[in-house]
Amino acid sequence: MGSSLLSPLTSLHCQIPFKPKDKLAGGTPILSTKTFSDASRYSCSSSSCAPSSSRPVPPLHRTVPLAASLAILLWSNPAEAGFLSGLPGIESVPGPQLPQVEFLERFNEENQKKYAEFDERFKQSPLLKKLLEQSKLNKEKNRQEIQDKYCIRGAEWGVGDCSAEGMSPEDRENFISMLKQKAGVK
Repeated sequence: MGSSLLSPLTSLHCQIPFKPKDKLAGGTPILSTKTFSDASRYSCSSSSCAPSSSRPVPPLHRTVPLAASLAILLWSNPAEAGFLSGLPGIESVPGPQLPQVEFLERFNEENQKKYAEFDERFKQSPLLKKLLEQSKLNKEKNRQEIQDKYCIRGAEWGVGDCSAEGMSPEDRENFISMLKQKAGVK
């Protein structure tokens, strides 16, 4: 029991003096509670413990660890990539030259010519021309619808270019109904 109480104290790498109260059979001392309260008065160093009142800690010993921590924090270099970061990767190394098969090369060239002809024919087709023209018309129509919608909203709210803020209530209603009729909104 006594040795299990001493193991946490000896793990501090210092020896705290204690006064045995009694001894167990076998000579193991039993520690009193007064001994543990007395232990708080001792300061430990790497070699031994001494009463804290007899050994004051100089201010230099308090500031050295703080200064070292600040030096490391302030003078550390920014993180950099590993030492291989400047070297090209494996993707830049050319692979082995594969044997060229004449039949496959001819087949590939014929297919490339065929695809180029198909693309040219499609670009000249009347269907594509019709679809492109319809797309341009739809784009202009949609742009005009969006402008009309925002003009009506601005007139109703009294903001923007289509604002009806200075009009009489009757003129305002006529103006908004005219905008809705123009836009095709009911």
